[in-house]
Amino acid sequence: MTIKDVGPEPQSFDLEKATLENTSYRAVAWSGTYLQLTLMSIPVGADIGLEAHPQTDQFLRLDAGRGRVLMGPTRDHLDFDREVEDGGAVFVPAGTWHNVINIGDEPLQLYTVYAPVHHAAGKVQATAADAERDEESGSDEPPSWSVQPDQERSDEHA
Repeated sequence: MTIKDVGPEPQSFDLEKATLENTSYRAVAWSGTYLQLTLMSIPVGADIGLEAHPQTDQFLRLDAGRGRVLMGPTRDHLDFDREVEDGGAVFVPAGTWHNVINIGDEPLQLYTVYAPVHHAAGKVQATAADAERDEESGSDEPPSWSVQPDQERSDEHA
């Protein structure tokens, strides 16, 4: 199933099917004015990477696999530690350091909703290394039609 990000236009598709069929580290499926949906596939033993989004709340839902969620106020103080599996939801408040680690024996298939929009519309990154390279080069910026916080603060990565 291929999803085309139509920007801030109405959209409808089978989200669970799209999430389970996604093989990319991250694929932006829909970008609105105030929020964004991405699909993610995390290989066995891999993770999303320890990070904090200072001005972005994030919701994640697992549709396959098992993961370990770590969150906390600083990169060195991750006092929230939970296991999640198919059907599990994770809520990450803005500014919270977080990571999701695949602890299962199959890819961790999930989707995430960012508010405000966080990535370039329609961006597909096959691997975490591709995502990091896009961020460093500035080619993964939110679209101009999205509403962003007045004071821009960069994401932090461990």
